[in-house]
Amino acid sequence: MKDVVALYPKAFIPYGTWGSSWFPAWHTSVLQEVDIARFAAEAMPYVLAKSKVKMQQLDYLISGSTVPWLYKFWNSPYLSHSFGVRLPGFHIEQACATGLQAIIKANAQVQSGSHSTVGVLTFDKTSNSPAGVFPNQGTYRRTEVLSDIWDNFGYDPSTGQSGFSMAKGETTMFACAGRTARKYKLDFNEVAEMCFYRYQQYFEAKDAGVLDKFLYPMTILDVRGQKMGVVDDDYGVRRYTSLDQFTSERQLDTCVAPGGQTHASDGIATLLVTTEEKARELSPRPEISIQLVSSAEFRAQSGFMPESVGFAVKQMLDRTGLTMNDMAAVYDHNPFAVNDIVFSKVMNYDWRKMNDTGCPMIYGHPQGPTLTRVTLEALERTVAIGGGYAMIFGCAAGDVGIAGIFKVTDSKGGN
Repeated sequence: MKDVVALYPKAFIPYGTWGSSWFPAWHTSVLQEVDIARFAAEAMPYVLAKSKVKMQQLDYLISGSTVPWLYKFWNSPYLSHSFGVRLPGFHIEQACATGLQAIIKANAQVQSGSHSTVGVLTFDKTSNSPAGVFPNQGTYRRTEVLSDIWDNFGYDPSTGQSGFSMAKGETTMFACAGRTARKYKLDFNEVAEMCFYRYQQYFEAKDAGVLDKFLYPMTILDVRGQKMGVVDDDYGVRRYTSLDQFTSERQLDTCVAPGGQTHASDGIATLLVTTEEKARELSPRPEISIQLVSSAEFRAQSGFMPESVGFAVKQMLDRTGLTMNDMAAVYDHNPFAVNDIVFSKVMNYDWRKMNDTGCPMIYGHPQGPTLTRVTLEALERTVAIGGGYAMIFGCAAGDVGIAGIFKVTDSKGGN
């Protein structure tokens, strides 16, 4: 493995001190009934206890979400209060880039020396998302009511592009994917082939128990402490059994069909970033070292969000001298199958080498924790194959692509 200096040399992610809920689809689980922020704060100690980490060992908290929640003004200090430890910290929000951005910022916090053990807690609930009422003197109505999930998916305020129909299943995001598919002259048969391949990857990993290493069943309690139910699966995922099912689907836009797009969902994901010494102390496998070696963001032309990630990745590779062939694992947040095909064209990279154990196109997209779960999955995969470089990337609202490369070494395994 080529040796590349870490972006934040003092910061390490202790292997195994992480975890995620499963991501049940919109309105398919009892998560729709809970205060998701409070639930996330209560779930974090449960997840970290799996590796015998106590919340008192943290000295800072970075939280991340995109959908408004009760008492969001109080952000990370409130969340830490909810799990019983008074920590300083802040909240971050960058649409679908939130999860990876929070991890990057946690690395920077440790590198600065201001704190030594930083918790990252990301979450979102698209079910029962709130509507906001905003005074707007710039319109004749003087007041705007915004449904946080659906109205933001249906209108891009920076371009003025709009178009949303629940009945037809159309959004501005669909148009973005379709427009990019036409630019790169994608063939729907290849898109369908990739979709079927992605579903096979996910179910093979799930059936083999690979996802159980970091996805934990979580019991949901009501305000009286009584059991409401258990979230123990990515509810809402369809199980396609043949390629014909994809090729026969109606295209909602160019190369955009139901089986080739993600769905709104709910969930949480968490991990730690700390110093080298504390990483060895906290990790159940201290011989494994994980560091962020590069990150990048790129903003594409308006309305061409799926191509942004390829250019973000190009920037990272140029900075580090690495190539796609140096990557042991490549995982992404792919709201549309179009994303992966376009990436393969921009980077001249085989899409079959990506997302070995799953991706959000299949299991869903709760926004805030999506790229956190993608990162956990990529790191677990890299550890399982003996180490190397793990690449994670994804697109976000505003035609932005975000990407990161992590170096995983195993002192007992030689990498």
